[in-house]
Amino acid sequence: MADDDGDIRDLVAVKLRAAGYRILEADNGRTAMSLAVNERPSLVLLDVSMPGLDGLGFCYELHSSPQTAHIPVIIISGRGTPADVALGEMVGAEDYLVKPFSPAELLRRVQHLVPTHS
Repeated sequence: MADDDGDIRDLVAVKLRAAGYRILEADNGRTAMSLAVNERPSLVLLDVSMPGLDGLGFCYELHSSPQTAHIPVIIISGRGTPADVALGEMVGAEDYLVKPFSPAELLRRVQHLVPTHS
């Protein structure tokens, strides 16, 4: 989970940990990319607006590398126009969730891409 807003990171982490997922957190795009390369997560959730490397650049870089191209991405953003969603899809995001979102909707979308095995 990469978001420069600690409250959003906390909300997502609590909800997903309760559902049985292991969470790695980053507050900027560069740290998130380092985690993605080194840890190879099953899924990346990230905000569009982050320091260092924004979510769109992150998604593009992630899917440009053969080592990480298979990792699905859900963009979580306050930007929710059709053009924003289309841009997210263009850089390779599998899903786009607009803030504010319900924790139940977040969990549903995560489980669609990465079912829990517990």
